[in-house]
Amino acid sequence: MALQPGLVLVVGPNGVGKTNLLEAAHMATQGFSPRTRTDSQVVRFGAEGARAAVAGRRGEVGLELEVTVRKGEGKRAGLNGAPLRAAEQLRSLVSTLVFTPDRLGVVKGPPAARRAYFDRVLGRFAPARAALPAEYGAAVAQRNAALRRVAAGASSRDAVEPWTERVAALGAELVSARLEALALLEPLVGSRADEFGLGAVSLRYDGEPPTAAGLAGVLDRDLERGVTSLGPHLDDVVIAAAGRDLRSFGSQGEQRLALLALLLAEAETIADRTGVPPLLLLDDVLSELDPGRRRILAARVRSAGQALVTATDAAMLPATPDQLLEVTPGSVLEAAA
Repeated sequence: MALQPGLVLVVGPNGVGKTNLLEAAHMATQGFSPRTRTDSQVVRFGAEGARAAVAGRRGEVGLELEVTVRKGEGKRAGLNGAPLRAAEQLRSLVSTLVFTPDRLGVVKGPPAARRAYFDRVLGRFAPARAALPAEYGAAVAQRNAALRRVAAGASSRDAVEPWTERVAALGAELVSARLEALALLEPLVGSRADEFGLGAVSLRYDGEPPTAAGLAGVLDRDLERGVTSLGPHLDDVVIAAAGRDLRSFGSQGEQRLALLALLLAEAETIADRTGVPPLLLLDDVLSELDPGRRRILAARVRSAGQALVTATDAAMLPATPDQLLEVTPGSVLEAAA
């Protein structure tokens, strides 16, 4: 089935597969599920494998993307009929942003959830730096291993120093890159949040760039614990509205609006930087919004490129979609909008 550009509304009762449709679109364009990183969990019970494929355009370039998962085999991905080295390469071709109710963890969850989210933002804003968080994480893991060897008497303290320098260098680069990404994102987040009536929203980085001297100063503590206790792997981003940290002092409604503002701001920034808007997948986003905020969201989403929005009833969207799809168990049919 061909999806129309613009706003596509996907409707159907609960439990018929609307979320599965969005999950398949994400899998085919990003190489992984937004619900789980365990590939076997995307395979239907009783089946031996799963396949997700989409065809479309990125600017003027035609794309056919495919991801296949089979039990007992590695995940495979293809581009225009040719195999890719890794499914994650799809992310460099298409940007897909997703909202699901469990993504509220970005706002109300632990710091690790925000670090992961903003590191993905960083990779989409600056693809050349997309591998930086993983490189830094690998350096921390090597330093931690060196710390444990020293604590066990299998190595000298000097063995930690090269990894201390590596962690300091990559950590400082990662903090700088995160700050640049936040600086790009924050003005638009504030504007979108203000449209939703959330008030002034700010993004504050909670952490400092690590230095070799600072890491050396905590070496004794790190040796005792066997882990690196300083660096951006422990930092956080405070998402605040009117000075209130929404993680601790925001209602679920405010957290939901903040996440929507983040996604819309990210979509605009990606479009400005690349010239190609991302694909937006918004699952059950309308159910907890009042009519006024639904109208604001519909207007913003329609201007953002192509978006798939799920709802149980077409009347929940206070606008005429560019395409209306009705989902029943086992089928997706186009209906009159």
